[in-house]
Amino acid sequence: MARLPALRSDIGIGAVMAKIGNRQTSGDRVAAVFAGYPPALRRKLQRLQRLILETARTTDGVGALQETLKWGQPSYLPAATGSGTTVRIDRVKDQPGRYAMYFHCQTNLVETFRAIYPNELTYGGNRSILFDLDKTIDEAALKHCIALALTYHQRKATTRGQGTPNHRSPSPRVRRKTS
Repeated sequence: MARLPALRSDIGIGAVMAKIGNRQTSGDRVAAVFAGYPPALRRKLQRLQRLILETARTTDGVGALQETLKWGQPSYLPAATGSGTTVRIDRVKDQPGRYAMYFHCQTNLVETFRAIYPNELTYGGNRSILFDLDKTIDEAALKHCIALALTYHQRKATTRGQGTPNHRSPSPRVRRKTS
């Protein structure tokens, strides 16, 4: 495997990706981005990554996710089934100690999350759920939000023409892990 350039916090991810070039797979590029985060932030973002992948595995109709970079951010989309929209994770620029899960801003997802979980989660406008490095996450609420994003198109198709807003449409069916 080709040696990756050292990642520095004072240069943009675009410059890093230009150095890496096309000789790396999508997974290698995502791993390189994770490697560039400070250790505490990397652990938190890797926990979000695991929650996204676990939720996809246990949510009916989602299927395998494609892991890639969008706007230099680790991104996860149900490309095989087309059941939902992309979920991205990254640090919050200009807010040290914060990181976020981002959603397509032209959906009503964050509005839906805010209606369901007004006090359990913190939101950034109409496009993100915000987290603080030093606080714990309500993982049950977050997994439900992830499932709603990964099934967004599926639910939208089933509610089209029914006059039912998506935030009132049925929640995705999430299978419980068996131990």
